[in-house]
Amino acid sequence: MVNFIEAQKPMLSRLMKMAGLRPIEIELEPAGTTMHIWAPKHHVGKKGTTISPLDDPATAAAAKKNSTKKSKKKRSPESRPNVVLIHGFAAEGNVTWQFNFGVLVSRYNLYIPDLMFFGKSSTASADRSPEFQAACVAAALARLGVARCDVVGFSYGGMVAFKLAEARPEMVRSLCVSGSVVAMTDAVNREAMERLGAGSSAELLMPETLKGLKALLSISMFRKMWFPDRFYKDYLKVMFTNRKERMELLQGLLTSTMDAKIPAFQQKIMLLWGEEDRIFDIKLAKKMKEQLGDKCFLYGIPKAGHLLHVERPCAYNRQLQRWFAYVNSTAAGGDQASSGESSKPQL
Repeated sequence: MVNFIEAQKPMLSRLMKMAGLRPIEIELEPAGTTMHIWAPKHHVGKKGTTISPLDDPATAAAAKKNSTKKSKKKRSPESRPNVVLIHGFAAEGNVTWQFNFGVLVSRYNLYIPDLMFFGKSSTASADRSPEFQAACVAAALARLGVARCDVVGFSYGGMVAFKLAEARPEMVRSLCVSGSVVAMTDAVNREAMERLGAGSSAELLMPETLKGLKALLSISMFRKMWFPDRFYKDYLKVMFTNRKERMELLQGLLTSTMDAKIPAFQQKIMLLWGEEDRIFDIKLAKKMKEQLGDKCFLYGIPKAGHLLHVERPCAYNRQLQRWFAYVNSTAAGGDQASSGESSKPQL
């Protein structure tokens, strides 16, 4: 019997390829770590879609030379800003961002990685921390010649994005984060589980039954949506693989409240939130904005829950485009955009 969730993947892959993206597998150090990432097609040359540690890391530079020869009139792909979309815990990159990549791909070099133990990404490393995930993303981008980028992170991917920005400020120019926290402290985790009536984050985020999956989708969305049981069964079979490793990833997120500190981020940060988010409510986002300082902005999307990019994709995409327009305009203006209306995103 056909699995409806699995059946949509070839169609989604076809749409992404039509938009100019290609799937690439990048072998990273340490040995045994491979990251699968959707990247602009100019990265794919004669060597195909696998980049090994022995390959020349200047792949993008070579591709730029080739693309220039083909057409001097066309704008070089490498001259576009780079945007990285980091997925959450319920699905890999292309599934998570299927309603969002289309509005960005024509203006930006778009990179959509699968984090370790999602999609086709895997590692032999025992490290399950978000710092390790961030290091893998940074290494993959570096292998593709990406020196500077704007990062979008959702939920678990937002935590990875924060770690990436903290560890690699020279690489990450700006952040846009939804439904996430800088660090999953004991206090934040305990409060969220008590409010949601869940015994643990694993019980909530790694459901094994139809009842558990229905409960997860119910608290993740503002609108109550009905799906046939067949849909839920197919989703359980496809999206919750590598259970042991993902349980370990959840454990790797937790940090002591006493040890948690808010880094002094150099980047501009947008907190793009569903106003009805029940997992990380907007009160938490407002508190984070105060902690992150003047370079942080908050925009709430009404009638949207945790899955705001799926539930209200048009509103989400519109704000995302405005955020990137602001980031690029202030980058072009340099220090002159440090005061007045030009220093604030027009959202």
